[in-house]
Amino acid sequence: MKPPNPTLPPRMSRRRAFAAIASVAAMATLPSCSLSRPAPVKRTFLLEPAMPAVAATPRPTSVRVGVVNVAAPFRGKAFVYRESELKYDADYYDEFFVAPAIMLSEATAKALTAANVFRRVVPFGAAADDGDYVLDGFVSELYGDVRNPAAPVAVITAAFYLSPTNVVAPGVIWSREYRQRVAASNASPEAMAKAWNTALSAILADLARDLAVADLPKP
Repeated sequence: MKPPNPTLPPRMSRRRAFAAIASVAAMATLPSCSLSRPAPVKRTFLLEPAMPAVAATPRPTSVRVGVVNVAAPFRGKAFVYRESELKYDADYYDEFFVAPAIMLSEATAKALTAANVFRRVVPFGAAADDGDYVLDGFVSELYGDVRNPAAPVAVITAAFYLSPTNVVAPGVIWSREYRQRVAASNASPEAMAKAWNTALSAILADLARDLAVADLPKP
């Protein structure tokens, strides 16, 4: 029989032995815990707004939809909820299927095409010199307002800017800001996405209507 280590007191030897046994037992339980716990599942949503009404007479000009930028707090794909005057929270498990800027830019181009406001609508991502006008946008608010948990609201605020394309010194010739607050049936991600979709549908309908009657200078 091997004698105990003479450099360690008997009590210290027992403590180290017990610690080693406990460590091995803890490591043995880790795989079973990680295997039994389900991995978090993310849910993704894509806004598909209703198309606006067709304009009576399309303009003889063309427009290219630029990028609809989104303010930094709402630029990511995660759903954002406003919980108090200063507190916002991002939902890790529920998010948009694509980045909001791309989703909103493509939705704007589709809405203007369906409304037939211009003779031709050049979709988002086309060459920078295509089209008589370029329409850019900026979304400053895109969140679920849950400050009153019993009455959640989907909020979208978007501004649009129209500029001539092929001029020496381009400048904004038309702009308009739209804000929609749509009540959600509850605070679930599904209900909030549906309310956002309604809000975006209203904004794009107003945009198409206003562009159809705007007094625009010839490009």
